[in-house]
Amino acid sequence: MSTTSPQRITLIGLGTIGMSMAALHLARENTIVDVFDTRPDFEKYLIETLPTFLGRLHVHTSLESACASATIVQEQGPEKVTFKQSLWKQVESITPSSAHLWTSTSGIAASIQQSEMRDKTRLLVVHPFNPPHIMPLLEIVPSPETSPERVEFAREYFSMAGSKHRPVVIQKEIPGFVGNRLAFALLREACYLVQEDVVNAKDLDTILLASLGPRWAGNGVFESYQQGGGEGGIQAFLEKLGSTMQLVWDDLGKVNVLGGKETEWKDKVISQVNETYKPLTKNQILEKEARLKELVEVQTKRYTQGAEL
Repeated sequence: MSTTSPQRITLIGLGTIGMSMAALHLARENTIVDVFDTRPDFEKYLIETLPTFLGRLHVHTSLESACASATIVQEQGPEKVTFKQSLWKQVESITPSSAHLWTSTSGIAASIQQSEMRDKTRLLVVHPFNPPHIMPLLEIVPSPETSPERVEFAREYFSMAGSKHRPVVIQKEIPGFVGNRLAFALLREACYLVQEDVVNAKDLDTILLASLGPRWAGNGVFESYQQGGGEGGIQAFLEKLGSTMQLVWDDLGKVNVLGGKETEWKDKVISQVNETYKPLTKNQILEKEARLKELVEVQTKRYTQGAEL
């Protein structure tokens, strides 16, 4: 089945990520989206949120009818291993054997989710960043048993979606995949610095927005340090600042987020963040989404070489 062929996509679980994924898929003209969610006010919420696409958006009251004609099934359910294992066992039995099975999990590997499936070649992770209809990255993470054809189909589907998404195939399963590992590493050190009263939450965000944010948005981590090393590139950078880097790496903080006395830092972080950032209004959310779209667009904009700064 070609990615340019009409697709019938079943979405299971229409929370924040699921609704955004629905908008992403419906941006393609040759798609029909079937949706299933157990929330009681689901149909009303859907009509209010995605009124433009109602002609190609079908609401189902049973999982069986939602999956019956699917070419792609994508779930955005709870991050619970038992739920996903049970769901995929059921989905496998009610979908066409040719249908592609995708999970939007933030960290549960496909190899764990597929344990109760008969055909383990069908399932893979398609991990979006929130909100998926704006954020370009989609991490495609197959299990060792996922067929290469299924992986290529997913990569090609999102490459051709016309929404400027950038799917990346992760070569090896690892907890949290890649994007979240990078984000959580930065978050851990940010929490540690606030815990130790090195900086408060508001000023830490200012530091990020005024330094790493714009630099990494334009270049990425490795390209930034390749440029920062001058003529010698990243090799020169590592040689010049290696001792300082090692000193910092050895001193990076460790904080526990799960429980016990070691989680006392959470009260400080939560208090400072709540004091600094109040709940957003609907208009403020739309404004931030518009700004996010502009930032993503800047990444693909070409600037005249040699232009004056």
